[in-house]
Amino acid sequence: MKIPFNIPYVVGTEAASIAGVIASRRLCGGGPLGKRCEEQLEAMLPNSRVLLTTSCTDALEMCAALLEIKEGDEVIAPSFTFVSTVNPFVIRGARVRFVDITYPSLNVSPEAIEAAITPATKAVIVVHYGGGSADIRAIRAICDRHGVFLIEDAAQSIMATFDGQPLGTFGQLACLSFHETKNIQCGEGGALIVNDQAYYERAEIIREKGTNRSKFFRGHVDKYSWVDIGSSHIVSELNAAFLSQQLLNVAAITERRLAIWHRYRIKCEQRGLSFLQFEASVGHNGHVFGVFAADLAQRTHCIARLMERGIQAVFHYVPLHNSEMGKRAGIFHGSDTNTIEFSDRLIRLPLYPDMEDTAVDAIVDALAELMNGDAAVPT
Repeated sequence: MKIPFNIPYVVGTEAASIAGVIASRRLCGGGPLGKRCEEQLEAMLPNSRVLLTTSCTDALEMCAALLEIKEGDEVIAPSFTFVSTVNPFVIRGARVRFVDITYPSLNVSPEAIEAAITPATKAVIVVHYGGGSADIRAIRAICDRHGVFLIEDAAQSIMATFDGQPLGTFGQLACLSFHETKNIQCGEGGALIVNDQAYYERAEIIREKGTNRSKFFRGHVDKYSWVDIGSSHIVSELNAAFLSQQLLNVAAITERRLAIWHRYRIKCEQRGLSFLQFEASVGHNGHVFGVFAADLAQRTHCIARLMERGIQAVFHYVPLHNSEMGKRAGIFHGSDTNTIEFSDRLIRLPLYPDMEDTAVDAIVDALAELMNGDAAVPT
């Protein structure tokens, strides 16, 4: 048995789409397929504007620029996340106030966010972990009450909802990822979601190296020039050609991932394993299925033993506030009740659309045997 953690999903029509771009000789960003992807995403995100970017990290860098983050500002974010969530803000001089997560969703606590707000707080960055979310409506209300911006790091959460509303549409700004580990992918890619239209025109400029090139191509100016700060954040037509085919199949891909996720859930319930799960108000997208070991020692033991059986299960984030850079860039606010404990206990199981149901059953049976039987860790 050989079951990798992830196999990037390929619809099957991507090669023909890329070949069409090559034949057109129009390869750089801002072409018709890039625009088509943006329109496809906007159709999924009512009242939002979307700009494709080369990565979710780039989209977050655009957020930091749009909000004019500067030295002396503070941002609030969970410690249980990838470095890209906070790096763009730290680069511009902000300090991070890391906050705790909740069990069993591993999403950020609204109460922890509100307690961490100070007069220097400029923005709250919420990470929608695992394809689900925290109570994002409550978090938006907290941000509005205190006059701070809300940014959604929705890298993992395309097609996910809260109370029926798409994730990525609650903050002034939000970001998606199309890295090959995500549900919908093009190898490397991302998107900036603009929900406050006051930021859209400047976002176009920042994405195009600080020029008003987009206005030029629309015929709004007779030549384009350097008008603002910016960088090269625009994705090529080759990536967009791949992504456009994935987006055409996003509903079917999500449906299959959810079917696998729920098979895991049923099997884990039958075998008495605790696992990552979300509130009823969250319509998650089946991005991650995680099981909780008793402690770090058991997790390490189980991952190693599963690998011996050909099953690649993995842990996830090392809390940022415990890292060398995290200690220099910010502080943990309040009590770390869950962050370190559950980051040490989490085991992510293989999940990709091409998985067979029998593989899911075999993985859970093997893990249950390890956790409840011969996985007793030597002391």
